[in-house]
Amino acid sequence: MTDQVWPWPAGAATGIGSLPGTDIAEAQRIVLGELPALPHLPELPARGPGADLIGRTAGLLVELPVELYAARWRIAPRPGRDVRRARDLMERDLDQLAEQAEEYAGPVKVQVGGPLTLAASLELPIGGRMLRDPGAVRDLTNSLAEGLRGHVAAVARRLPRATVLLQLDEPSMPTVLAGRVPTESGLGAYRAVDPSVAASLLRTVVEAAGVPTLVHCCAPDVPLELIRSTGAVGVALDLGLLTDLDPLGEAIDAGLGLLAGAAPTGPSAAGRAPTSAQVADRVRQLWDRLGFPRRRLAEQVVVTPACGLAHATPQYARAVLAACRDAGRRLAED
Repeated sequence: MTDQVWPWPAGAATGIGSLPGTDIAEAQRIVLGELPALPHLPELPARGPGADLIGRTAGLLVELPVELYAARWRIAPRPGRDVRRARDLMERDLDQLAEQAEEYAGPVKVQVGGPLTLAASLELPIGGRMLRDPGAVRDLTNSLAEGLRGHVAAVARRLPRATVLLQLDEPSMPTVLAGRVPTESGLGAYRAVDPSVAASLLRTVVEAAGVPTLVHCCAPDVPLELIRSTGAVGVALDLGLLTDLDPLGEAIDAGLGLLAGAAPTGPSAAGRAPTSAQVADRVRQLWDRLGFPRRRLAEQVVVTPACGLAHATPQYARAVLAACRDAGRRLAED
């Protein structure tokens, strides 16, 4: 374990993905300024359809076009304006990243929806979620895998001195595994996906990406052993949702990195962002409860907000990213 090489520097901090507002140039400046050790490509869902998690990721699918219908994304017979908008927004974001980070030479993180969450969100042309059709889910996963190859290559071309880290957002994973995704009527739920099948789907995407990949799940009951079996290098969690530390300790001991969601996504009752000392203490306390030596903490753990910051004020978002950055530095100095 002590000789393991992590795809981020010791004492790093990063964001989960989303930020408030609609100005990608300003969002990228904030990220590069506040998170110099591990910046990420910002997501701005306030820009509307195509900037949301599902639409943004669906725009990367290969030979599987999507469209908006009744405010929901569904598979379409041919590419139309909805998918073109999603792709145009992504191109604009990548161009802005290249412009501002042209000389950047460290790791950079990009985020996309994972196959389980996509299957639980995208609808079939005949109605119902893709999750209802195992064959459609396999096709979706292969399409996503192919799209991510191109996406990672596009980022690498724009930032030739950087290394790419991929984050798969899987907020729906626990409900998919538990068979709790509701049908359209709300009277039933789709059949649970077997954990071995879910692991195979994720592994297909992880292997296709060809870069270090982590899985983010801001929900209770995150299946850590399943995630570790996919070849992911790390997992991103909201520390406030942890109830049982044993699975996390086992995953970390087995070599899984941790993106520790230690800073709240909204201000305290007093209206203030947490201090870097408060964020660092929260991570230290967790690490000490797990029983691992402090010397490993700054290398194996990246400090992050608990989840995305799309609903925060711009002032709070900047403050909490700065607190995470300085908390990471504090941990590196321990």
